Amino acid sequence: MSMQDPVSDMLTCVRNAQAIGIKEIELPASIMKLSILRVLKEEGYIDNFEEVSADAKKRVKVVLKYYQGRPVIEKMKRVSCPGRRVYRACDKLPVIRGGLGIAIVSTPKGLMTDKAARAARLGGEILCTVE
Repeated sequence: MSMQDPVSDMLTCVRNAQAIGIKEIELPASIMKLSILRVLKEEGYIDNFEEVSADAKKRVKVVLKYYQGRPVIEKMKRVSCPGRRVYRACDKLPVIRGGLGIAIVSTPKGLMTDKAARAARLGGEILCTVE
């Protein structure tokens, strides 16, 4: 069976791992997933990630972040999916939890947070929100 939405699968794996307190997870790698993980690391939502090669398949190992025994990521939600793409101009990008959360936006200059996209005056596809 083929996977229809690998980004959504990655977000679900992270949510499930944090729900049961797992420190590290390993996922199939892709350029989009690595870019999302880079943004999450820059914003302090995960500790680290690294690309590992097992046989011919590339995988990524993600080290999740906890603070006082609770996961740093409270909620992750997929906004744009293959059946329903959500695009917004820079002035219409959502503000998550009054600026405490982030929306990851795919812009012509690459993946970035909603704050960075507003500062660069770029709109794009809203991939997911993280609180």
